[in-house]
Order: sequence, then structure tokens, then C-alpha cells
Amino acid sequence: METYGKILTIASPLFLLLVLIEKAYGWYAKKDSFKAMDMISSLTSGYTNSVKDVLGLSVSILTYDWMVSHWTLYKVESTIWVYIIAFVSLDLTGYLVHRMAHSINFFWNKHAIHHSSEEFNLACALRQSISSFVSLFTIFLLPAALLGVDTKVIAVVAPLHLFAQFWYHTVYIGKMGILEKIIVTPSHHRVHHAINPEYLDKNHGQIFIIWDKLFGTFQEELPNVPPVYGITRPASTWNPIKINFQHLWFLIKDAYHTNSLKDKFRIWFMPTGWRPADVVERFPDKKIENPYDFEKYAPKSSKNMLVWIWFQFLFTFGMLFYFFGNIAKIGSPNMFIYGGFIYLTVFAYTELMDRNPYAIVWELLKNIIGFALIYQMGDWFGSSSQYSWSTAIMMVYFVVSSIVTAYFVWFEIREGKEKMTLA
Repeated sequence: METYGKILTIASPLFLLLVLIEKAYGWYAKKDSFKAMDMISSLTSGYTNSVKDVLGLSVSILTYDWMVSHWTLYKVESTIWVYIIAFVSLDLTGYLVHRMAHSINFFWNKHAIHHSSEEFNLACALRQSISSFVSLFTIFLLPAALLGVDTKVIAVVAPLHLFAQFWYHTVYIGKMGILEKIIVTPSHHRVHHAINPEYLDKNHGQIFIIWDKLFGTFQEELPNVPPVYGITRPASTWNPIKINFQHLWFLIKDAYHTNSLKDKFRIWFMPTGWRPADVVERFPDKKIENPYDFEKYAPKSSKNMLVWIWFQFLFTFGMLFYFFGNIAKIGSPNMFIYGGFIYLTVFAYTELMDRNPYAIVWELLKNIIGFALIYQMGDWFGSSSQYSWSTAIMMVYFVVSSIVTAYFVWFEIREGKEKMTLA
């Protein structure tokens, strides 16, 4: 946890900088619109995922370490080949898990968040899941285990393999010649994120495109079919915590409403998007039928609210930075309390982004809990030892955040709804 937290103190600012550079380039050079709310939602999803990973909030039914201990047939000497085998094994595992997430209803829930943005940019690369608490697919690392690749090697290579998937989430890099035949490129991944019928559920590779070509899931980006991004059942919210569990909630409701006992059980393991016939008849799906004719989710907000949301986002980034750098000092169980507070902060300000009047309820709850934590601990999670002013800053933030959110709910969201009603 501590090591990964320190890695994130370096990686997080770098990712944020690259996202902003891409946005600035698109705005100045390509005259693209700057869709700030979508970007903030994506980056905020990255917050929630990184907290989950740092806290280790998932377990493997079958651990890699156990497989190495019991199933190794031949131990590869500790050379560059160990790292090559580890990287290729992780990539094949990633392809297989990724393909299953697109193929089976239950597993789609943990992956839908990554596809939920209706834009395609570096920010959406950070839309990652918090809804996967149990890992079932360590078994796909069997080739590495049979060759005795040490667990520590996997632990080193895995973050590098993950971070290497960031760069190709962009529309500003065209086709890349001979590399198109070997690695996953932006062109390949634009296809993967598209909801066009020609592109749906293609190109599951993470680093090497070879797996898609080998197993029949490859699709080239076509010059006359521009990709349209998102998911066929739109998320229609900026709140990443809600998005993480939307598909699961759809499945639960369909399983409850169907009259077929068989369908109540098999819905979880049917192809992604499958629904019982009797449920489809009674509760028609609100899916995008024509990818070239639908309205993207974009609630209107004032410039003042946008400035405030940016402030909330950056203040949360500061809280995260302290958390990642001091997780050992914060210790258990306080680190789980801190992580929960980050989740509550995210939930509150993304509800405001969605123009939900109940955002003030979540904001007040968050800030009351914040004051209670300071009262109980004497400061903000031991931060006073490094920054004497930190606790005072947090207390001022809780007060100001409550007042400003109440202002936007009362004078912008509530009055906006009243005007729509009168119209």
C-alpha cells in the first residue's frame, strides 16, 4: 500500500498535466470545445479507483503467489526473459479478462465506467472501476506461474503494464504505420470505445494488438465510419460512483421483475445487454439505437459553478496527495476512514455537477463528518505535524463548501427547475 501510494504521488500529477496539455492542444490547435465537466468526471473516477487500489479493497480467489508455489514446472532464471514473460503473460491475461467483461452481463458492470464517457481523450483513460471486489481471473496468469516467474516481478511489471495503456486514449494521433500491426494504437482503441455497430466489442488488446488478430476480435478504424463514443445505455450522470454500479442495478431490477425463475439466474451470465423477454416487454430499454442521432449528456451550468467544481476537484486532489504520501503514518483503520471520506467528497460535488438539488444534503453530511473527524483526532489525520495550518484550512473549507453549495442549489438549480416548470 505504502509503495503504491508513493508511486501515485508521482504518477497522479503527471497524468493530470498530460490531460490538461491534450485539452489545451485540442482547444488551441484544433478549435475543439473544452468539455470540462466530462473531463472532471473522468479524472474524479481516477481518484476513486486509485483510493480503492491503494487500500487493497479487492481479493483474489486464487492468488498468483499460491500458483507459483504449487504449480511451477520450470523456473526461468532471473534475467530479462523473466520480465518479458511477465509482461506478455499480463497482456494476454488483460486481453482475456477484457474480452469477458464485454461478453458477460455480470462482468460488464466493472468495466462500463471506462466506456461511459461520450468523449475520447486521455482523461477517459482514468475512468476505472471501483466495483470489482473479487478477482476471479488470476488463473489466466498460469503461463507465468508454470515458468516460475516470481511474484515480485509481477508486482513490478503490473503497474508499468497499466500505465502503458494511458497514451493511446486520444483522437489527435492518426494511424502509426507498421506499429498498427504490433501494438494497440490510438486508432485501434478508438474503435474499441465506439458504439458504432461496425466497431462494437472489438479490439480488446491492451498493449499488443496481436491477440485480437489471433482470436478474431480485430477491427480496423474505417475512414468512412467516424467512431461515436460512449455506451449504448447512456450513464447520464457525472457521478463516477453511481456509474460504477448502474449496470449491476439494472441486472438486479431485471432479475426481480422477470417471472421466469430460469431467467432470474441466467441473466447474470448471459451476453452483455441480454434481458428477459417479459421484462423487455414491460420495461423497454432506453438504449441508443442510432449512434449518429442522440443527445450527449451535458447539463447546463454557469461559469461560476464551473469554477467552483474546479476548486472542489483540485482541493480533493490535495487531500489525495496527502493521503498517498502519508498512508503508513495515517495507519489502519484511519486510512479506510480517509478513503471513505474521499468517496463522500466525490459523491457530493459530482451530484452538484449533475444539478441534483440533494447535492446539498451530501455536502452537509460530508462536512459534518469532517468536523467530527477533526474533533475526534485533534487534527486532520496527523497533518499538523507537517503543516501547522492544515486543520484550520480544512475547517474553513467545510464551512465555505457548505455555504457555496447551498447557494448553487438554491439560486441556480432550484430556480432553474422552477423556470422550466413555468415554461
